[in-house]
Amino acid sequence: MMFERIAPEQHDTLDGVPEPSENPFLVGHEEAAGVIASAYRAGKLPHALLLAGPQGIGKATLAFHLAYHLLKNPARETAPPTLTKPDPASPLFRQIAMGAHPAVLHLTRPLNDKTKSFKTVLTVDEIRKVNRFLSMTSHDGSYRVVIVDPADDMNTNAANALLKNLEEPPAKTVFILITHALGSLLPTIRSRCQVIRLAPLEPSSLMQALDNADSPAPEGAEARAALAERAGGSARNAIVLTQYGGLEIAEAIDNLLAAPRLDIAAAYKLAEVAGGRDQAVQFDIFNRHMLDLLSNAASAAAHASELSRAKILSDTWQETMKTISETETYNLDRKQHVLTMIDRLYAVMRM
Repeated sequence: MMFERIAPEQHDTLDGVPEPSENPFLVGHEEAAGVIASAYRAGKLPHALLLAGPQGIGKATLAFHLAYHLLKNPARETAPPTLTKPDPASPLFRQIAMGAHPAVLHLTRPLNDKTKSFKTVLTVDEIRKVNRFLSMTSHDGSYRVVIVDPADDMNTNAANALLKNLEEPPAKTVFILITHALGSLLPTIRSRCQVIRLAPLEPSSLMQALDNADSPAPEGAEARAALAERAGGSARNAIVLTQYGGLEIAEAIDNLLAAPRLDIAAAYKLAEVAGGRDQAVQFDIFNRHMLDLLSNAASAAAHASELSRAKILSDTWQETMKTISETETYNLDRKQHVLTMIDRLYAVMRM
C-alpha cells in the first residue's frame, strides 16, 4: 500500500510510514477502543484520557481515530458502539491528518527554527497554545480534542502549564495524553486523567501492522517469531528493525558486549553505521538498545538481590539518558558518542 504523505513531519517520522494522524488502520486494542466508544455514546467520556503503553503500539493512532469518531458523530446518542473507521478520502480525515482541523490540536516536539531540527522536549510555549485553542468557540458545537504526543516529552514548566488546563477544562473538550512511561508523569497529571493501559501487540497483530505500513514481515515462521520477540510488540520497533538495519545494529552491540575483549575495529565500524550524519534513525536504534540492555540488566540484578550492582546499572542508565540528550541538544559528535557508550557499557556489564 503506497500512501500520500499529508501529515506534517514529526521528530520521529519514518520515511514511507504513515504518521498516526494519517493512518486509517488501527491494529489491536479492540477492547480499549470499544470502552471509549461506549463511554462517549453514554455521555460518560472523561475529560482527559491517558493512553499508556510501550512506544509504537498504536496509542497515537487510537487518539486520532477517537478524534475522527467524535467529529464524525457529533450527536453522541446516535454514535456507533465502536469507533468509526476513518475514511482517507473524506475532507474530515484529510483536515485532521494535515493538522488543519480547527477542533483538533496536536502538541508534540516543535521544530527549532535556528537549527532546523526538532527540539528534544515538548516546551511550555507549545502547551500555551491550549489556552488560545480553547478560547475559540467550536464552529459547529462539536468536541474539541487536544492530543499531547507524547506527554513524556514535556519539561517541568510545560507539565505544570498543562496541569492548569486539566483542572477546569471547558465542556465538550477532551484531552488525550500519550505516554510511553506512565511513571515519568507528574502524579497530579495522572490523577486528573482516566488511565487506559494498552498492551504490546500480539505477533499476529504485529505482522498485520507491518503489512498495513507497506513494510512486509520476513519470510518464515522462525524469522517472524524472532522479529516479534525483538520488537516487543511494537510496530515501530519492528519497522526500524527490518527497514533501518536495527536487527544488525542490535546484533553488533550484543556481539561486542559478549566478546572476551572489546573489538575496537568492530566498535569503530558500528560507530560509522549508527553515528553517521544522515543516520538519525540508526542513532536512535543504537541508543534505545543500549538503554534496554542497561534496564534489563538492572532489573535482573534487583531480582537476584544484587542491590549494589543494580544501583550501578541504574545510575549508568540515568547517565546514558543525560548523555544522549546532551548529544542531541548540542549536536555533538555522534560517532564519538557511540564509541563512548560502547566502552562504558562494556565496562559496567562486567562489574
